[in-house]
Amino acid sequence: MRTQVGIIGAGPAGLLLSRLLARQGIDSVVLENRSREYVQGRIRAGILEQNTVDVLTEAGMGDRLHREGLEHRGVYLQYPGVRHQLDFPGLCGRRVWVYGQTEVVKDLIAAQLGGGPPLLFDVSDVAIEDVDTDGPRIRFTDADGVPQVLECDVVAGTDGFHGPSRAVVAEGAAGQQLWERTYPYAWLGILADAAPATDELIYAWHPDGFALYSMRSPSVSRLYLQVDPSERIEDWSDDRIWSGLATRFAHEGWEISTGTVTEKSILPMRSFVSAPMRRGRLFLAGDAAHIVPPTGAKGLNLAVADVVLLSRALVRLLQEKETDLVDAYSDAALARVWRATHFSWWMTSMLHTTGDPFDAQLQLSQLRRVCSSEAAARELAENYTGLPL
Repeated sequence: MRTQVGIIGAGPAGLLLSRLLARQGIDSVVLENRSREYVQGRIRAGILEQNTVDVLTEAGMGDRLHREGLEHRGVYLQYPGVRHQLDFPGLCGRRVWVYGQTEVVKDLIAAQLGGGPPLLFDVSDVAIEDVDTDGPRIRFTDADGVPQVLECDVVAGTDGFHGPSRAVVAEGAAGQQLWERTYPYAWLGILADAAPATDELIYAWHPDGFALYSMRSPSVSRLYLQVDPSERIEDWSDDRIWSGLATRFAHEGWEISTGTVTEKSILPMRSFVSAPMRRGRLFLAGDAAHIVPPTGAKGLNLAVADVVLLSRALVRLLQEKETDLVDAYSDAALARVWRATHFSWWMTSMLHTTGDPFDAQLQLSQLRRVCSSEAAARELAENYTGLPL
């Protein structure tokens, strides 16, 4: 098999990269080690920055997003006795959209299988070779058990933290560095068939722990509770979850909406950055190179930003034979990665309780500052809605 860009991983980063390249006349093949059903069923992030919405729309992927997605003009910050709304358009002129990553992936897969570049599910034994030459290749076994070789001009590793791409970069990239932080708390998240009781997301600080009120549609709510990473989901009955949510979101004159819980899980929280994001003709994007805690809603949006930069660089390399953008790719992507990593850490640190009374007073002081200062509120709004690409 022969293509210009071999893409490993059919998450939103890999699928969007293939889509953007195809619109510029660049061939690609996408390889995925999971089934289509598994990939489309993964419950992930749901907040899209204005930049991400614009990129998807320009790529011809905006029809269902604009029809079914929920446009949001801000968020609420809450702490005992206060629920304060941040007006994003008023603060920075931008908005965000609630549209689940699952739905983004469904849209991208439908477009890919509806006449787009090849997309192969259920592959195995993926091995990347000769990335330090102009002719890298990917060896894999296809869904029928047949060994295959994909000859490429470039390989894009969009295969997440556990995929093979990151390890290949780490083995041979000069000056490879890793930074990591594991947070001492986790999120217990649920999907519930309950109409949202709020018009905007609520980020709530409470002595018992952080809580987030989000949504997926006018009839489905997505809610989170801060828990200890050692907690087991089996120990959290639906009643216990709803009771914890009601306590942490308690606000005079307002009540939480309850309903049937259709999915629940516990999500550990960590930050991870790997640099550089390139080795020879192998380029990393998305979770293969960086992971952020979900508090800042940056994971999917960072992957999209990576892909936009990488697609521009690869078009220039493969069509114009110029290397300036691929040479600058890692540094340019990492500058944005570290900004988003800092914002995600800041939001996480401001909202998650540690049990230390001193920390609690610092957090409340910061929340009061954001809720009373236009400059502080604008800083949050600019980062949350997405800095310019």
